[in-house]
Amino acid sequence: MKEETIKTAARIVLGGALLFAGISHLSFARRDFRAQVPNWVPLKKDDTVVFSGIAEIALGSATALAPKSQRPKVGIVAALFFTAVFPGNMAQFTHRRSAFGLDTDEKRFARLLFQPLLVYWAWKSTRK
Repeated sequence: MKEETIKTAARIVLGGALLFAGISHLSFARRDFRAQVPNWVPLKKDDTVVFSGIAEIALGSATALAPKSQRPKVGIVAALFFTAVFPGNMAQFTHRRSAFGLDTDEKRFARLLFQPLLVYWAWKSTRK
């Protein structure tokens, strides 16, 4: 398979995953996402979940649909977004909050290891 085809597929899958996550923030997984909001965030946990869900829907749409000339910029924003939400994953781990089936310290720790992969995926799939 050509490298460009693989990058396109990876970008579209990432965009779809972001769209799905954003929709789930606003609907069926709202409670689970509240478990990831760090206590130091100055907004209500539910407001934070809603705002981040809206951001993920917009980012997922942009990741999947941006014109080729804009994809590198969208990739940077996506990588920064995945970096910005990492403290939420840390809060879930350090406060031992069970959500999304992450009900042990080992599972919550393993989840932390995936965040750098998401940053790399966003970056790599949007490069020219």
